[in-house]
Amino acid sequence: MSTPTPRAWAVRTGVRRGVVEFRHMLRNPEDIGWNVVIGIGILVYLVTQRDTAIPGSGGLTLPDVALPGILASLILFGMVMGPAFALSTEIEDGTVLRMRTIPRGTTTYTVGMVVSQVLGALPMLVLLLAPWPFLLGDPMHRGAGGWVAVVGWLLLGTLATLPIGIVGGALAGRPTRVLLFVMAPVVALAFLSGVFGPQTIPPWAAGPVQAFPLYWLAHGLRSTTLPAGAEGLEIGDAWYPGIAALVLLAWAVVGLLAAPAVLRRTHARATASALAARLDALVGR
Repeated sequence: MSTPTPRAWAVRTGVRRGVVEFRHMLRNPEDIGWNVVIGIGILVYLVTQRDTAIPGSGGLTLPDVALPGILASLILFGMVMGPAFALSTEIEDGTVLRMRTIPRGTTTYTVGMVVSQVLGALPMLVLLLAPWPFLLGDPMHRGAGGWVAVVGWLLLGTLATLPIGIVGGALAGRPTRVLLFVMAPVVALAFLSGVFGPQTIPPWAAGPVQAFPLYWLAHGLRSTTLPAGAEGLEIGDAWYPGIAALVLLAWAVVGLLAAPAVLRRTHARATASALAARLDALVGR
């Protein structure tokens, strides 16, 4: 039996680390409770609004138009805020410093974080997608293949947004800085990108939001779940799934190239003296 290469060993170790962290999340009542409360809250809101018609949409209701945007926003918040807070916390408590003592520690850490964050998003997505046809009516106007397309969009959106969280957490360095430098821009982007449908995008923001992955992830999901004629609500009055996929792919490629480089720089700067200085400052505060 051949001996695995150092990189292969690091990837396998990272996958195991991510799975273990996911199991810990499933056993944590606070984490599970958070997912259940948020998911049920979203479902209750959508169900109570299922008779709210969207003007000029040809009979579509608010849940029809809003749920794809909400799913896209959950991917953005989960894949950006989760890694950003986790990484900045582990920089501050010395976990990143200890990774320097492990061969291929950066690879192991990155793979573990990706696996744990992707698996951690599954309970919320299942909670929202499973009752969708029963509570809000069948949303899939493209048949069974549409569900495959939804999964594809969610995976592509994950690849496009997860590196942003890793880079943001590495650059922030502390959880308190994540609130200002990562969370605040993400919240602003979510509202400007039309969480509850493209009809809520301010006219002055229609151009800028198209440079970011959130709008295009929501656009791709709407192009899959909404019937013909709904494209009149979109910017440009048409579906552009090809452009949406290219934009998300571009963010994914750039992010997956940038994230390891930023992590290596963060690991290089992580020293025992720097950790001691941060702990002294924390105790002083």
